[in-house]
This record gives sequence, structure tokens and C-alpha cells, in this order.
Amino acid sequence: MSCLTFWIAASATLAIGHPVADCSSKPAAFFLAGDSTTAIDGGWGNGLLAPLKSPAWGANIGKSGATTASYSAGGYWANVTKHLRDNVDKYDSYVTISFGHNDQKSTSGVTLEEFQANLVRFANEVKSLGGTPLLTTSLTRRVFPSDQDHNATDSLHDQRLAAIAAAKATGSTVIDLNKASLKYINAIGKEAAQEYNYGDDKKDTTHLNPHGEVVFGRMVADLIIREKPCLEKYFTPNKTLSDAIWNNQPA
Repeated sequence: MSCLTFWIAASATLAIGHPVADCSSKPAAFFLAGDSTTAIDGGWGNGLLAPLKSPAWGANIGKSGATTASYSAGGYWANVTKHLRDNVDKYDSYVTISFGHNDQKSTSGVTLEEFQANLVRFANEVKSLGGTPLLTTSLTRRVFPSDQDHNATDSLHDQRLAAIAAAKATGSTVIDLNKASLKYINAIGKEAAQEYNYGDDKKDTTHLNPHGEVVFGRMVADLIIREKPCLEKYFTPNKTLSDAIWNNQPA
């Protein structure tokens, strides 16, 4: 999809279900719930929040190593709901909910069915508190099989489908980061995709280095704007970066 096509599609949503009136007259606030691929130092979360323009603001409440179960048990979800209760009267409050990397592990103690049920519970609670859940499918891993430099492993396929199903069950918005990020790294190829890897040796294909945080944070921002065009005014645009992403060029 070209950048022009992307933004035409975004504009078209004004007529097919995402009118500007969907957004409140109150300024926006974004509270980010998720695992390390959202969290500070290695996740896309701060890359999403950095271009916010006042009076919009946000808080990154991602937790490294978290599953949907441990995030609740550790009190992190309670922190999200506290942010909602404290701010929903003054701010049009959005909660990105992005898990899966740890839930899918055999040692997590969370089945796929439980994972989906936990997402449903999170989304419903956000709605009950007056916020808007944005069920965000997992950032893809940048792992490529040998001799397949444009065919990254789709390792979070089931978790993506569970998040989409949870969104459908709760009438929530899907931010399909997994689909967009997988398509993007397949287009730019293994060598370019590894430039976003975490660590000095760039061997961590799950987490993001500082530049990767900016790139994929912008991808999430653009996807949110596509679903909620009225939020565009709260993000400082970066046309150069958006053009590169949506025209499948290394950024």
C-alpha cells in the first residue's frame, strides 16, 4: 500500500464508521498496557507518546516479561485503571492493550483461550470506566528463516487472531500492529529489519533499539489515526517517516 493509498483509506473512514464526532471535545490521553514490546526501553510505547502535542499526553505502563495474567496479578492493570479513573472526566482516554509475546510461552500458564478471555476482560473494564480500548496486536518478531530474507516467521499468528476476536466480542477497535509490522519487515527484508534490533550486537529480534522505538511508535500512531482520524491533531506529523513506512522503505 502506498502512503497515498494509506491516507486515502484513512480519510475514507470518515464516511464508513469512524466520523470525527467519534472523538470527544476533551483532549486525548493514552495509557499503554502491555509487555516489553510496549514498555520503556525496548518497546514501541515511548515512540507513540513522544510526538503527542499538548494538551494530549500519555503514560507507558508496559511491563517487561508480563503476561495478561501476571500483569493483573502484579498490580499493573490496577495502575492502568487508576489512570483512567483519575483522568477520564478531563481527557478522552484511550488504552492500548498489547500482549502475547509472553502469554504464548509454554511456561506462561496462560492458554490461548485464557489469553483471549483476559483481553476481553481488560477491554470491558476500560469501557466500564469510560475509556476506549484499543486492542493492539503484537509487534512481530524480526526472525527470518535461513535463505528467506523477505519471509519472516509469523510466530504470533494465533495471538493476533485472539486479540481480533476479543475486539469483536467487546465492540472494540483493533490496531493491527502485528499485520502491519510483519508486512513491513518482509518488504524491507532481513538486513534492513535487523537495524531495529535491541542491543549493541543487534541480536535481540524481539525488542527495539531507540530508532526502532521511533519507527514502530510512528507505525502505531498512524494506525490509530487511521481508525480514529479525529485524533490526528494530537500527533506531531513526521511525513518522511510515515512515507517510508507505508511505501515499504527502510526508515
